[in-house]
Amino acid sequence: MGALQSDKRFTYADYLTWDENIRCELIDGIPYMMIAPSRMHQGISVALTSQLYNFLRGKPCKVYEAPFDVRLNADKGDDTVVQPDILVVCDNAKLDDKGCIGAPDLIVEILSPSSYKHDLVLKFHKYLEAGVREYWIVNPDSKTVNVYILDNGNYMAFAYLESDSVPSHVLEGCTVHLDEVFAQ
Repeated sequence: MGALQSDKRFTYADYLTWDENIRCELIDGIPYMMIAPSRMHQGISVALTSQLYNFLRGKPCKVYEAPFDVRLNADKGDDTVVQPDILVVCDNAKLDDKGCIGAPDLIVEILSPSSYKHDLVLKFHKYLEAGVREYWIVNPDSKTVNVYILDNGNYMAFAYLESDSVPSHVLEGCTVHLDEVFAQ
């Protein structure tokens, strides 16, 4: 995942004119190309999404998978559009036909070799700044999940192993079983 070299800064309006077959994110006006995820990445995504979907069935919160645009700063510069692997939105007013406007309640990123720095540093800070209440980073190689809970403007970190069950702090009563997620 790499930034395109350009002196120009772009906005969501520019982003909408780009070829929809090219996956990219826009962070602080800079486009970042995205490559297709691996089979293991997709398997983990489906397993996680399935557990979240089953828990949320009949509830007001909804789960979505990439590609799904999230405009983190639509009320300011509107120059940041990310596509988290998985997200949960509990406020339907944040949803439109194109995606989510503002911070989702929960975001899950599944690491891949091309996205480590992007997800662990750049997006981590953007999610914190935007007020994402719960951020999960899934590492397929180590079969671990790091969960970050927003508390007074900072993230508190929790670490889980593949044999653990992960409670969501945002989705009361929701627990994700990692042995099922990593059973690939």
